[in-house]
Amino acid sequence: MRILHTMLRVGHLERSIAFYTQVLGMSLLRRSENPEYRYSLAFLGYEGGNPAQAELELTFNWDTDQYDLGTAYGHIAIGVPDAYAACAAIKAAGGQVTREAGPVKGGSTVIAFVTDPDGYKIELIQRAEDQAGVGLR
Repeated sequence: MRILHTMLRVGHLERSIAFYTQVLGMSLLRRSENPEYRYSLAFLGYEGGNPAQAELELTFNWDTDQYDLGTAYGHIAIGVPDAYAACAAIKAAGGQVTREAGPVKGGSTVIAFVTDPDGYKIELIQRAEDQAGVGLR
């Protein structure tokens, strides 16, 4: 077994696609429309998505432009080669860094947090194996 995708409901599909592609460097892999049930889907990811990597599914219900994120949701994690550089690039692209890059409390792993346009948290984790270009560029 392996994780195929994570689904997030978003209030404005185009705004969210722009954030994940332009700010976080993902590619729009495919999208579909379902007029009968009034929703649209967009799948995004790195390295072409499945099977190399899990994908992010954005679901836009045509009649809903805002969601209560609830208290159970935590965050999505993305491996990056340099969390400090990633934060600088995200800010330059108009993204919101909500926790600057630095060591995790009580440890040495360098992390940062950003927030997408719908309020979802994304953790950036600096990892040596991502120096080859996997993750946020």
